[in-house]
Amino acid sequence: MAKALLGYVGGSDPRLIAEMRRLQQRVQDLESELVRIQAENDTLAAAASHDSLLESIDVPQAEPALT
Repeated sequence: MAKALLGYVGGSDPRLIAEMRRLQQRVQDLESELVRIQAENDTLAAAASHDSLLESIDVPQAEPALT
């Protein structure tokens, strides 16, 4: 009877513990992936702002607009 009550009250179920550890590892993996992707995005954004299309056009003098 004591074992039944202990299980009912919430004794440590190995399946729940294993699932909790698996989910914690998954969260850590996703957080690491997020940090990596944010760093890659920052690098790409810096490169994109540096190599702007307007900077690559070589125009010696501004041309007048059509009138």
